[in-house]
Amino acid sequence: MPTPLAASVWDFPTLEQIPKDDLVILGADLKPETVIDSYKHGIFPMHIEVAGKQQIGWWSPQQRGILPLNKIKISKSLQKSMKKFQVTFDQAFDQVIEGCGDDKRPQGWINKEIKIAYKKLFELGYVHSVEVWNKNDELVGGLYGVEVKGLFAGESMFHKETDASKTAMVYLVNKLKEAGGERIFDVQWQTPHLKSMGVIKIPRSKYLSLLPEVMKTKPAF
Repeated sequence: MPTPLAASVWDFPTLEQIPKDDLVILGADLKPETVIDSYKHGIFPMHIEVAGKQQIGWWSPQQRGILPLNKIKISKSLQKSMKKFQVTFDQAFDQVIEGCGDDKRPQGWINKEIKIAYKKLFELGYVHSVEVWNKNDELVGGLYGVEVKGLFAGESMFHKETDASKTAMVYLVNKLKEAGGERIFDVQWQTPHLKSMGVIKIPRSKYLSLLPEVMKTKPAF
């Protein structure tokens, strides 16, 4: 079970207070209690450059991407690819976040401050990783995310071999389904890649209305 945290010193805005923009607010900090409290309010951190300086931006997409656990799409080619991989959980978090935060990736947002914050959350039991290995025992893909009760918020994924990140998603969905209870698999925004896996968009208001119920569910990890 995750380590209990102190109360956050910051007050995150309610639905009525949130501006009509994906970017909600700037500032605060990345202490464990701050970050976890943000997810409980449907908000997550991602740095943004303001006036030439990196600041912590707090985001709540107006159209939230979520993957209904019973609606995941697994193509025949993916089913075939999955047979060549081995999948583990929480065995190589450092390698996964480094893979996701590779400086060579376009539009990378996982900086040193994010890595430090989420490694701490991993140690406290709030962040989890899915690792995908090839037959040579090489890490070829994976993902990581934050789990708060019945919410799993996927943060980032990467792959070095075709279908490795998709394989990680399938195994994670299966784990969440097996745990039972009301759950949300949040992926922040719907992209064409994620849409092909079954990710849909729901309004911010709908997403926030679902959070109280999933906060009654026990974590899957």
